[in-house]
Amino acid sequence: MNFKVLIYVCTITLFSCAKPEYDVVIVGGGASGITAAIQSSRLGSKTLLIEKTDWLGGMLTSAGVSAMDGNYNMPGGFIKEFRDSLVSYYGSLENLKTGWVSNIMFEPSVGNKILNSIAQTQDNLEIVFNSSVKKIDNKKGNWEVTLDSNSDLPKVTSKILIDATELGDLIPILNIPYSIGMDSNSQFAEKIAPLKSNNIIQDLTYVMILKDYGKDVTINEPLNYNREEFLCSYDSKECFNSDLKLWSKENLISYGKLPNGKIMINWPIYGNDYYVNSIEMNESEREFHYEKAKQKSLRFLYFIQTELNYNNLSIDKQEFLTKDGFPKIPYYRESRRIKGKVTLNLNHIKDPYSHKYSIYKTGIAVGDYPVDHHHNAHPKYKELPKLDFYPIPSYSVPLGSLIPENINNFIVIEKSISVSNLVNGTTRLQPVVMQIGQAAAILAYLAVSENKNIDKVNIREVQLEILKNKGYIQPFVDVNLAHPNFISYQKIGACGILKGKGINIGWENKTLFYPENDLKIEDLDFSNYNTYKKHPFPKSLTISNILDWVIKIKTNQKLNYNSEFFWEDLGLDKNDLNKTIKRGEFSVVIDKLLDPFSSFNIDFDGEIINNDL
Repeated sequence: MNFKVLIYVCTITLFSCAKPEYDVVIVGGGASGITAAIQSSRLGSKTLLIEKTDWLGGMLTSAGVSAMDGNYNMPGGFIKEFRDSLVSYYGSLENLKTGWVSNIMFEPSVGNKILNSIAQTQDNLEIVFNSSVKKIDNKKGNWEVTLDSNSDLPKVTSKILIDATELGDLIPILNIPYSIGMDSNSQFAEKIAPLKSNNIIQDLTYVMILKDYGKDVTINEPLNYNREEFLCSYDSKECFNSDLKLWSKENLISYGKLPNGKIMINWPIYGNDYYVNSIEMNESEREFHYEKAKQKSLRFLYFIQTELNYNNLSIDKQEFLTKDGFPKIPYYRESRRIKGKVTLNLNHIKDPYSHKYSIYKTGIAVGDYPVDHHHNAHPKYKELPKLDFYPIPSYSVPLGSLIPENINNFIVIEKSISVSNLVNGTTRLQPVVMQIGQAAAILAYLAVSENKNIDKVNIREVQLEILKNKGYIQPFVDVNLAHPNFISYQKIGACGILKGKGINIGWENKTLFYPENDLKIEDLDFSNYNTYKKHPFPKSLTISNILDWVIKIKTNQKLNYNSEFFWEDLGLDKNDLNKTIKRGEFSVVIDKLLDPFSSFNIDFDGEIINNDL
């Protein structure tokens, strides 16, 4: 690695070293952490990334889950950059569609290589591998972080600290309240939640990357192997569990097929998922269970080799270069969850527009994957709620879910944000956590550059910077980044003046903006905009009537909308002024002439702060 060598200034008299100072310190180089680090560096923040392993990418790479789940129609921000890098490496987008679990499949080692390559080009970024945090102090408003590291880096200070670890490891160090496991039905009034809360979390998995050796490479029969353990992993004709959809053995193998003929084994149906709640365990306790998870994967491998007749497939020892060929870390699906400024629950996602508070207006990331919970490996699985692939529309993640209550300049990302247990089943996916990481870096940058605490940063400024960096703040799947009016649609949607419509079709979860539809009175919501309500809205929604209404609001300006330049400035074609205005046209007119997005600041609940402007 050609990352910068860290140099420390020591005073000869006192034999003490000055602590290196950073704007932002990020702990955890996983999917969200490396994204945050790259974005932070690009914005000009002096950034340090501390990573426990010697790889970057977390679940994308180090855990071996090299399949991007969701956001195929909304690949915003760094997600698109990473995807484009994969396309450059493998030759085309089609070459990434090797398995049926995802349209973006790649070898974990390639993902790590790409992330390292991008990181090495960042001038303001330093990375320390094979390191963790031993102690955290807050002194005079700055964070002082003591490392447990093989490097010569003992302590560092920073203005902003970000927890991007896989399990939210900094949260208990700082005594921040958090939750683990399932919430009760009464906690957030989520209908499919259990009646009582519990500490049951999702299964973890020690993924295997297999390759075809072209000969019989059957491993020795693992200890405690019993073929019956895996009989329901495919349509074996020996499985009588009527609750399961059983796939063929060919589907099982092709599910995680990667480029270059490799196979990812991350099979949830009586495959190699393993249940343990290791979050509060010490390292030795965790390692005990992680070894048991590996043994289960090996038993499943032996079953694949001997029962499914794929004796030519076995672990690719060159993929991770670990002693046993397993990934650097297990695939964690769940971690600690903080109590943030807001908590995103299932009802917010199912119907974002019907709540007292409109937290969707504060969106900083979007997702479209179903609520997917893995509990098959739990010993009492049949007694647990059935939570796999609960349908939802595409949704926004609110900024307040990244910010814990009652602590300054500490941001939480990855899978530990403030969401309900149910919602974690969708926000945990790689595209969502990558966007969360990017948003966290933007929030940190604005706080440092404006010398503010993170909870005092203007939410609209954060969102504008996300849009500037080609990200999404509203989950509209029918208008992509390349559309010339993409930003206007996103901004007006985030104002709540025009709302989307959420639908679910099979595996597809969408929220549509319908920019080409004619505008209707019932589409509009100016209820929170007192300034606009002072002027009666026209009953006939023609372009000319809408423009006349805008003129009345902008009393000090006269709009010459017969001018060609007027329409060019709006990015619209000059049309018949007497025709009904379309939703998209209306969005552009309101955004560019009235700019409600930047004119009215909002709080973490999405409520307007300065309503009388």
